[in-house]
Amino acid sequence: MTGNHQTLALLLFSGFVAVTLGITTWVSRNRHGSAEEFYAGGRLFSPMENGFAIAGDYMSAASFLGVTGLIALYGYDGMLYVVGFLVAWLVVLFLVAELVRNCGRFTLADVVAARMSERPVRIAAGTSSVTVSVLYLVAQMVGAGSLVSLLLGGTSPAARAWTVIGVGALMVIYVSLGGMRATTWIQIVKAILLLSTTVALTVLVLLRFHGNIDQLLLTAADRSGHGLSFLAPGLKYGGDWTARFDFMSLGLALVLGTAGLPHILSRFYTVPTARAARRSVVWSIGLVGGFYLMMIVLGFAAAAVVGPEALKKSNAAGNTAVPLLALDLGGGANSTGGTVLFAIVAAVAFATILAVVAGITLASSASVAHDLYASLRRRRAKPYSEVAVARTAAVGIGVIAIALGLLARDLNVAFLVGLAFAVAASANLPVLLYSLFWRGFTTRGAVWAVYGGLIPALALVLLSPVVSGSPDSLFPGVDFQFFPLQNPGLVSIPLGFLAGWLGTVTSPEVPDEAKHAETEVRALTGAGAV
Repeated sequence: MTGNHQTLALLLFSGFVAVTLGITTWVSRNRHGSAEEFYAGGRLFSPMENGFAIAGDYMSAASFLGVTGLIALYGYDGMLYVVGFLVAWLVVLFLVAELVRNCGRFTLADVVAARMSERPVRIAAGTSSVTVSVLYLVAQMVGAGSLVSLLLGGTSPAARAWTVIGVGALMVIYVSLGGMRATTWIQIVKAILLLSTTVALTVLVLLRFHGNIDQLLLTAADRSGHGLSFLAPGLKYGGDWTARFDFMSLGLALVLGTAGLPHILSRFYTVPTARAARRSVVWSIGLVGGFYLMMIVLGFAAAAVVGPEALKKSNAAGNTAVPLLALDLGGGANSTGGTVLFAIVAAVAFATILAVVAGITLASSASVAHDLYASLRRRRAKPYSEVAVARTAAVGIGVIAIALGLLARDLNVAFLVGLAFAVAASANLPVLLYSLFWRGFTTRGAVWAVYGGLIPALALVLLSPVVSGSPDSLFPGVDFQFFPLQNPGLVSIPLGFLAGWLGTVTSPEVPDEAKHAETEVRALTGAGAV
């Protein structure tokens, strides 16, 4: 990339950082320091504002860069990622979103603890939420280090390391100073930037092909080197049964995992009523659905305009498909239009990573303070406020994410995101669904459901080819691979549900019918909701 690209991209990104730091500073001066203010932004956001923030949380760099590259390289099979993400969003909307908003206060553990013994349930759910959040954070940090440093021209290990450290420092500032209100406004700004950029690129693609989608698809198939098989399933995941099971495992994790992601569900606590939550959902599903439809167009356009050889030469995983497409659509490498469009895409990609890590850090620090600290503290301990603990936790989580991001900087970003989804679907979703819908669910069942999904998911990853046993693994020099699949969801998700059922049926505890009835009425009607 030329110096003009790098300079303009850095100027645009610096402008975004300046604006968001200004928002954070302004919010920090106008907050009153309560838990409701820090965790939920005072519940003052309108449905439209919250809808844009939810969309901003969900539209990550993995979608903008990674999924588009997969479509450009693998055609139909890459498009299945888009389908998985969008179907997952529908599961969230129709199955848990409003019920969680009515039952909880700040975190996922609030929903489960409403009808169980509070301490063991909060410790289990808080531990799981922090684990999922850190895994998701590491994926974003690796993306920041590898993708953005590549876009800005710094591909050396030192450049990657400083990129990761810089992103981590900024996210700690956003969360510890501004809390949910600043994080939400950052998400809104980022969502508007990302959607505007995506719309502009899609319009330019349609103009290039005169609005003829058939011509776009056929040109992509011709340039792919695979012919019409590029537009049919099986190019990436049809090689053998291991690959097919791996795809089923990944698909299951993507579809079910979103409903257990703490930073997505915490968004529903930022509006004043359940009706406002429903209306914000209407906004978000329109924005997210439109975004993913445009991602499909941009993915096939990258294959048709840039070509797979140029994509692989720039980045083997195809992660630079969108910026290279923007460069071509703007007029080429040495044109002013190409330089400007490339720089805008690079800056928006970096802004996307920053915004997402801020949301995840806030959700994980809330779990540490509201669930773990509140449950584990002793009466004689110094009574620090939850908000102070949450701010301290944001710093600690930022340091952990930076360290793990540096360690895992050569791992595939898509794998790390899929792993976070798999752990969320294995540990958080079973306990959430059982708590909302099973009258006889008990405390033992809740604890077993969390650990029965969390521990197998992490153990299977450690025994998978991602960690050892292959040239692309984290430790290629050793081999303790036992589990053949890269994603554990196909095994660990059923184990989480099974453990929850087994813990409940073997528990001596008598289910509290009155508490379940109260939770059910509150979930369905919003009566008594915060």
